Parts: sequence; structure tokens; C-alpha cells
Amino acid sequence: MKFTLSWLKEHLDTTATVDEICDALTDLGLEVEEVVNPADTLKAFTLAKIEAAEQHPDADRLRVCKVITDEGEKQIVCGAPNARAGITVVLCKPGDYVPGLDFTLSVGKIRGVESHGMMASWRELQLGEDHDGIAELDSGDVGDKLVDWLAANDPAKVDPMIEIAITPNRPDALGVYGIARDLAARGLGELKSRDYSPLPGKFPCPIKVTIDDDTLDGAPVFAGRVIRGVKNGPSPKWLQDRLTAIGLRPISALVDITNFFTFDQNRPLHVFDVAKVAGNLRVHRAKGGETLLALDEKEYTFSAGQMVISDDNGVESIAGIMGGEVTGCTEETVDVFLESAFWDHIQIATTGRALKINSDARYRFERGVDPEFTVEGLERASQMILDLCGGEPSEIVIAGDVPNHARAYALKPERVQSLVGMEIPESDQRQTLTRLGFRLEGNLAHVPSWRPDVQGEADLVEEVARIASLTKLQGKPLPRLTPGIPKPVMTPQQRRMQMARRTSAALGYNELVSYTFIDQAAAALFGGGDDVTKLANPISSEMSHMRPDLLPGLLQAAARNQARGFMDLALFEAGPVFHGGEPGEQREQIAGLLVGKNGPKDVHGASRDVDVFDAKADIEAVLSAIGAPAKVQILRDGDAWWHPGRHGRICLGPKKTLGVFGEVHPKVLAELGIKGAAVAFTIWPEEIPLPRKSATTRAALDISDLQAVERDFAFVVDAGVEALTLVNAAAGADKALITDVRVFDEFIGGSLGEGKKSLAITVRLQPTDKTLKEKDIEAVSEKIIAKVTKATGGELRG
Repeated sequence: MKFTLSWLKEHLDTTATVDEICDALTDLGLEVEEVVNPADTLKAFTLAKIEAAEQHPDADRLRVCKVITDEGEKQIVCGAPNARAGITVVLCKPGDYVPGLDFTLSVGKIRGVESHGMMASWRELQLGEDHDGIAELDSGDVGDKLVDWLAANDPAKVDPMIEIAITPNRPDALGVYGIARDLAARGLGELKSRDYSPLPGKFPCPIKVTIDDDTLDGAPVFAGRVIRGVKNGPSPKWLQDRLTAIGLRPISALVDITNFFTFDQNRPLHVFDVAKVAGNLRVHRAKGGETLLALDEKEYTFSAGQMVISDDNGVESIAGIMGGEVTGCTEETVDVFLESAFWDHIQIATTGRALKINSDARYRFERGVDPEFTVEGLERASQMILDLCGGEPSEIVIAGDVPNHARAYALKPERVQSLVGMEIPESDQRQTLTRLGFRLEGNLAHVPSWRPDVQGEADLVEEVARIASLTKLQGKPLPRLTPGIPKPVMTPQQRRMQMARRTSAALGYNELVSYTFIDQAAAALFGGGDDVTKLANPISSEMSHMRPDLLPGLLQAAARNQARGFMDLALFEAGPVFHGGEPGEQREQIAGLLVGKNGPKDVHGASRDVDVFDAKADIEAVLSAIGAPAKVQILRDGDAWWHPGRHGRICLGPKKTLGVFGEVHPKVLAELGIKGAAVAFTIWPEEIPLPRKSATTRAALDISDLQAVERDFAFVVDAGVEALTLVNAAAGADKALITDVRVFDEFIGGSLGEGKKSLAITVRLQPTDKTLKEKDIEAVSEKIIAKVTKATGGELRG
């Protein structure tokens, strides 16, 4: 939104400077994006007078001028045809920057004659398009500042232009009057009244307007009148200056008036040439296939349901967006129909996007205009047309009714303190709302029709705090509402996820945060990719399904890194995975991925490919950190994306799986483009049972001061017997005394024979009440041998 300082002062009686106004606007939420002040580039230039102008000795088109300046007489070579003695000119001295030429002057020599400056044209000063000669001033004294002369004789040329950013919730600030209202409420001046008197119609309007019943939801009210006998010439200089300053090209008085009201009052209007309108006007929805040559000289084809304005010949205007070329006004226009309507913002936005039209009218209607200003805006614009173009107005015709946007909310002064933390007296709060246009009845604040963003009591508080300035907000510690330590706000599962992240990072993993949806092919590799997890409106074909597991995202990220030369990776992610499309058909998961080597190369050969035991160590560390029981089982039969012989399920019984670790299946790695070894782990924190008792302190450390004993056993078993079966059998021989069982050797071949192997284990015995004697150790050893023999069918190796 652009406007000039003088334009603002048409509505705001203020003595504030440009800087003060800009600071206030930004503080009010109307952020200033740019200030263009012509005086900044013109302040160095002064007025001078040509005393004599003689022909250049070596150039027919050049003159050597003697110029009287504030620094005495200067010699300046000039090629302008109007350079002559006696005229007052604008002097640019050596060292001055000339904006229209984009260079800094210096003393020059032109065809052998020195020139000490230049006399500028209006275009070279960026004050107009005249470049036929140097600027001639009809008044002014030598040495006067050009900016002072312009301020007195042509103030529009030094009028600062301010551009502000408008958030979608503040359509009232899309008019200069609305901006002035905010500044007046802040106290930067007094808002000038915009009272008016309706124009009496001289004759019945010859054009009738109607709105189809199925269009009333998009066009609640449509008003207009005919003004006959107008003269559509160039608009006056003050109006052209206003529009030019904000980047609009003056076209004609009628068009310039509608543009003026668009920016001055946030009231888009449109004028039809009555001579080109066939019959009456009808607001309706397009059937589909109709076309219109619009004012931007482009032809548009309408889809069914889009709102248009038609006469007896067909579509003549795109409702609320742009008029048609055929019924547009020209210099030959004598009679006009002036339209002012209110349109539904959603339908205007939908049509504008579909037709790819960006107009000032669409920009405002899709954000919201004042519905109650519909007829008043028509009256005001009618008066300006009569003032500038003459003519005679008809009576106003109206189709539909102005929609009722009346609403009121309770003003509770104490809520400013509770919601914002500012202490503002109730009298100041009421005064602020009154200045902003709210009508107060007791403690009930009636919202003005131009503020569609105010939708509740909290919005009243926001308005009060905004005008008072949130920069005055001071941080104060809140008093403790309850004694003692407050209850934790995080759930146990949230704390587990937090601890899992910290532990994974401490283990050297880098956290990955990815989208929760992936492509169908990757999802299918991990048990997903079906219709129940398919997105109805995916961002792209690569994000079509909700992820069934975290591993595909980790593997795809690893593949992208490997493609860029990063071969050794440790990645983890924590987040939801989905096994259905309904609420609740998801669960939290933690996953880690190791790819490549376990470390950099060195002379000792320590670097090696990551293996299943790296993943096992890391998953055990994370499980321990988040409170999983120490005694678990490791079983096979994981999902199909794990290597069938190099993975394990960490379980509490055969049906309760806490997590899985192991190598990723080679087929999956090939599908996703992973090079080298890749091992991973996944954890389901929800499966870990919560502790039966919650305590804020750790349990007392329970250790024994008695010496532990270790005994080694070697058993010959069938080659198909799993080491885990043997370990579990040994550990179950005496659960109170045996604290650890480890496999330390495996031997195959030799004297064992075909289909046999030897597994050697170390069993640690930890007494708690007395030192173990040899007979106690022997008794436990016999139990271990018996248990292992029964579970595996093996025998103690001699």
C-alpha cells in the first residue's frame, strides 16, 4: 500500500514528521517497507540565473553561458536550445549527484572550453518527462534551494511517498483514510471528518440492475447510477500527482476517480459507458464457456459458477475483478453508469486465481472492504465526477441488501493485564476503541463494519495494546501460584523420546527430521504403500503415502549423502509411523542407521565395516537410557526388510517386542541405492513397561562386598543349536546366584565330527549373604550342566 504525506494529511491533521509517522506505523503493525523522499536527492541543487549565452567557438549546438550562482559567476557549457540570458535555472555543481543521469558531476572540458557544472532539465532531476531543454523557473532568487522553491510552487514534486506492508487481516488499512484512523488513535493528530450529503437524483436511472438468486451469496448488494452529460478529459493536476506518486498512470478523469477511491477509501468502483451498454445489467454466474475482452486487453474464458456482470449482449465485466474493454470509458464518453458493489471475498479470490488476474479491485475485495460504505462510496464518487467532469446524476438503483455484519463483544478492562501483561487504565482503553470506530454501550463494544478481523474479546485487547504500543511491555516474573516443586508437564512417553534423542546423539548419531510421507515404492518395501495410508492430495509423487517405518527415510537420506561423497554415516530419527489412515493408527518409533565404516582409516587398521553388533550395542544403550528392563530375550523372525540370519528382536516374551536390530536386507539396500554395509535398529518406546512406582530419586545402590566367582563350560551341541538357547538355559539354573552368562568361544570341525560344534560360556556367580565354598560352586555347576543338556541335547565337552 503506497501513499504520500500530503495525501495522508488530507485525512489527518498532524504536524508529525515523516520519520515519526513511519515509526508509529511500524509499531502499529503496518510495517513501513520503503520511504521515497525526493527532497533527499534534490537538496544539493540551487537556483541560478543565466547572465549571458554565447555561441561555442567549435560547436554549432553548444553555448557558453555565464551563470550567476550563490558562489559567484560560473562558466557552463550547455547544449539546450532554450539556454538564453535572463532565465532562472536549476544549477548542479561539480560534486553533485544527478539522479536522472546516475552520475556525479565534475569540472569538465567540452570541445576545449571548461564547464563548471550543468543546468538540469526536469527529467534529469527526475521531476518530469520534459527533456526538450533545461528547466525554466518563473520565480526564485539566485542561491535559493530547489527543494524550498518546489515546496512553495509545486509541492507534489517533493512529496514523500511511504509504502507499507499490509497483513491479510487488516483490509481497513488498504485505504489512506484507514491508515489515518490508526495514526489518530495513536495520538499523532486528529482524524478529519468525512461527512457527506447524498446527491438528489435528477431523473430515474435508465439502467436497472438485478442479481440472480443463486448469486446473492457472492454478491449481496449491487448499487449504481447513471451520470449523463460528463466530459471525460484529463484529470486535474492534483489527482494526477496523487496517482503518479504511487506508481499509477493517469488515464482519464473518470478512470482516475475510480482509482483514487480504491486507494483513498478502499472502495473499488467501476464505470460503464452507457452508450455501449445494451439494456440492463445482471449479476449472475457464468454457465461456462463465455468470453470477455477485459481492460487489460486479454481475453478470458469463464468456467461455470464464476460471477460476471452482463447486459443484453453478454458478459461485460468480471465481477469485483476487472471491467470489459467494450463498455470501457473513452474521451468520447458522455453518459456513464457508476457501479459500487460488495462481493464475497472467497469467491472473488477463487475466480481471480482461476483466471490468473491480479488487479487492485481483486486485491481489496478478496481481503475485505467495508460493506456499509457501498452506497456512501457511490455517492462520494458521484460528487467528484460532477465536480471534475460535470454532468447530471440519476437516482440510485440498488439490487440486494447490504449484509449485516453487526456484532459486539464484552470489554473487560482487566483482560489487558491477564492477556498482554500491560496496565492500561479503563478510560484509555475506551478512548482507544472509540477513536478506532468502535461504538461503546456500557461494557459492550460494537465492532465497526470495516474491521472483519475483530472476532472476539481477545481482539479488543489486541487493539488496545497495539495502539498503546507493545514496546512499552516490560518483562516481569510471574508470582509462583503453588508452593513447592511444580508437577512435570511432560508425559512419560515424551520424556522417553527426549532421552532417546539425547542418548542417540551422544552415541555419535546425527538427527534426521523428515516428512512423515514417502513414495509408494519405498513404503511397500517396509510393509506399507497400500490405499489406507495414501494421501488424498499429495505434495508430489514422491510423497504419496504415510510412512510405515522410519527406516526408509533414513535410508533415502543416506543414499543422497552417498551420492555427494559422504559414505560413512550415523543417522537417527524419532517420530510417528503409520499402519492405517484412521486416528490412533500410528505409533511412536525411534530408529538408527549405520552405513559404511565404523571410523576413519588409520595405520593400525582399526577401521572396519559396521556390523550387527554395532547396532546391538547402540540399541541396548538407548533402551537402557529410556528405562527398558535389563533382562530381555533376543529372538529371530523379524520383518522381511531385515537380513534373515543377521538380526534380532529384543523381546519381553515372544509376543512383546521392544525393538529390532540387525543388517538391512540386501534387496532393500539395492532398491534404495545404498552402497556398502548398512545396519540399523528400531525401538517402540510404547512397548516398554512403565515402572510400577514413580519416584523423584534413584533407588539405593545395591552391591555385594563378597567376591564373585566365574566358571567356564564348553558344550558340544548340534550345529543348528542357537547360542541364545544355551545361554538362557545356563542363566536359568540359579536366577538368584547367576548374574551373567557370556559366550566366549565357538569351535567347529576337528574331532567333533560332522554337524557338531562346541560353544564355550563363562558363568558369573555373585553371592549376596556368604562367601561361596567349593561344594556350593560344584552344586551350581551341576545344575548348569543339567539345564543346558536338557535344553540343547548336548553334552559337556571333555
